[in-house]
Amino acid sequence: MQKKIVLLQTSMVSFEVFNKLFAELIPEAHIANLVDEDLLDCLNKNKGITKSIMQRLCQYVVSAEAAGADMIFSQCSSTREGIECARKLVSIPVVMVDDGMSEKAVSLGNNIGIVATAKATLAPSTRALETAAEKAGKKVAVRTYLSDGALDVLMKEKNQEKHDALVLDLIQTAAKENEVIVLAQGSMITLEPYLQEFQVPVLTSPRLGVQKARDILFNQTK
Repeated sequence: MQKKIVLLQTSMVSFEVFNKLFAELIPEAHIANLVDEDLLDCLNKNKGITKSIMQRLCQYVVSAEAAGADMIFSQCSSTREGIECARKLVSIPVVMVDDGMSEKAVSLGNNIGIVATAKATLAPSTRALETAAEKAGKKVAVRTYLSDGALDVLMKEKNQEKHDALVLDLIQTAAKENEVIVLAQGSMITLEPYLQEFQVPVLTSPRLGVQKARDILFNQTK
């Protein structure tokens, strides 16, 4: 029977990117999209997760399982605390977009920089790396770097060139202080063509996240 994956998204910015990645990496699965852009607006306005946001995420996850999903994939790294809560309510895998990236980052170094364009993502991204490090039996030092306003430039002004320039400048700073850099937002995948220019590995989450989902779906990893 064909596997069904519910893709929970909080933005249309990377909608096409993720659907193409799932079609490429898990063509055996049927993808159902559940998009709530208001979740991201609420996360950013509150500078983090709230009780009501956690309730909404839990409701989405429970409903997805009831609708026959074999897996749920959360595209938004800022939702981590709510997703961790929701995982306890269902019996199917719930994968975060940055799970795979966090594991790879920990394997590449002990000093890790997080570059983000939304303040709400800094704490959950740090937690993701610390969790991955704990599973790997390692200790990591995490530094955070915020390009405040860059996300609005991308989503509201629709100016990808300006967004990319702002973030690339910050990555250059972070690369001088860390062994590996992770880009916290999935929307930062627009920077991929430039990432080979840096002297340290710079990781984006979408492809690594979908690869992680495939491994879990077909029981190759936990």
